[in-house]
Amino acid sequence: MGTELISNYEKMKNEMAGAFLKYDQEAMIRKFDLKYDEAYLYLDLLSRAHRISRKTGQVTWSEDSFQTENPADYNAAMTIYDVLCYSRKDCRLAHEWVNTASFSSIQGGTLAKGSDFFQTAGRQFDGRTAALSRACESLGGEKREKGDAAYELELFPFLPVILCFWDSDEEFPATLQLLADKNILDYMHYETLMFALSYLLERLKSEMDASET
Repeated sequence: MGTELISNYEKMKNEMAGAFLKYDQEAMIRKFDLKYDEAYLYLDLLSRAHRISRKTGQVTWSEDSFQTENPADYNAAMTIYDVLCYSRKDCRLAHEWVNTASFSSIQGGTLAKGSDFFQTAGRQFDGRTAALSRACESLGGEKREKGDAAYELELFPFLPVILCFWDSDEEFPATLQLLADKNILDYMHYETLMFALSYLLERLKSEMDASET
């Protein structure tokens, strides 16, 4: 079962790599002010350098200026493909923050307030606010004054998000909120927002685990 799921994810990534090649790359460059050369388009995702092959559509990431590189995972690759290929032509920030859970009233319940998505992450962060703060800062986050740990992070250089976390106490469980620009669904599909936020939480947990070892 596990092998089958992994292969299905890889199949979908490969299909999207092929779909990417059908889109106007020059338009992507202009729209998002991307760095580029003859071989690649370059784009940071959560302060990590990624590049997309202009010949194969494959997405890779690196932390050493691409002296070495790694295949992007499913959530990262699908987020990048969706934003570059399917964002609205006239997408603009509204500069108004909204709770991502509010989108569930329109699109369905995956990211609804109190869903397993937020509760699971809240439990993973509970009692670890110092490590969570360090992890946010390692991803370039700017501290905000809300909750026990709150940071604005650049999902993309042109698309920020805010994480707000409250530790549990004797009355309330740990609470996690993720805020995005009101117009974020002009940049990506609702389903892709889940991929993007999952990638964010995975990166934070990895940074936290590393800092605590």
